[in-house]
Amino acid sequence: MKRLTCVILLIAALALVACAAPTPTAVPAKAFKVAVIMPSAINDLAFSQSMYDGLVAVQKEMGKDKFEFAYTENMFNVPDAAAAIRDYATKGYDLVIAHGSQYGASLADIAPDFPKTAFAWGTAVDTFASKGVKNINAYTVQADQGGYVLGVIAAKLSKSGKFGLIGPIPAGDGKLHIDGFEAGVKATNPKAIVSKTFTQSFSDAALMSQAAQTMVSGGADVLTGTSQAVVGAIAVAKEKNVLWFGNQSSQVSLAPKNVVATQVYDWSPFIKQMVNNTKAGKLGGEVMVGTLKNKVLVIQYNPDYKLPDDVKALADKTVQGLIDGTIQTGVK
Repeated sequence: MKRLTCVILLIAALALVACAAPTPTAVPAKAFKVAVIMPSAINDLAFSQSMYDGLVAVQKEMGKDKFEFAYTENMFNVPDAAAAIRDYATKGYDLVIAHGSQYGASLADIAPDFPKTAFAWGTAVDTFASKGVKNINAYTVQADQGGYVLGVIAAKLSKSGKFGLIGPIPAGDGKLHIDGFEAGVKATNPKAIVSKTFTQSFSDAALMSQAAQTMVSGGADVLTGTSQAVVGAIAVAKEKNVLWFGNQSSQVSLAPKNVVATQVYDWSPFIKQMVNNTKAGKLGGEVMVGTLKNKVLVIQYNPDYKLPDDVKALADKTVQGLIDGTIQTGVK
């Protein structure tokens, strides 16, 4: 009887110990960490801000506990940018984005040293796979599409039939925007007179201002341009009361009565794609091309500018035509 009692007491004691043992807690998932190197400021109302806004949108969607990002801005100096890229990779960031076409060569040298890190750069289409690199993605946009839509709108609104187009260099997505804008203008008004100037600088707002002043003096009542230096041209548009069509990021705040619409780059779909790919073990080799169809390119209208209904309808029809392929920009 005593033995039975002891057994019962032992079982009861073990049960109490088991009940008292702490319940294992789930380990919180590690946040996905992204680092971005940008050539200009995050509030440049242009290329860098378009990426910053995309990161903020993804973080808002995923949550700060699941998505973290860091950035280094104003990295126009390539050697400094390369040092920042390497530093972020060394610190263990999951994805390092070099947001500038000038960073490609540096990225191709750095990425092989960090085979477990995903990298990306743009706007570009080379993943350096031909050099044996396996962890670099590339992204770009068919900016001629949105440029074409804006050109169609501009041609309908212009009274003088003269247009001024200003870019930094005749290359990349900036040139695509300008060429697409010209194509849209001339498809709508074959008699239009289009002036184009490339200042050879991404950051010199004074050169953009000078170019805009020359164009307006020549009769242009519509301007467009690209790069962070467009603040100079927009100031002229506001002063001379001519229309402005933006690119990359919304510029309405600079001239609420003059900015008609903007081709906005929404990088968030590509950021999410790279996050998912990286989590799945695909660290590179992806070439992502933004279009109106996949909504990386978005026509954003200024709500404070009253666009005539027939012009808005034509713009919407043009967007749909570019999406379904019944309209081609003709830009190469």
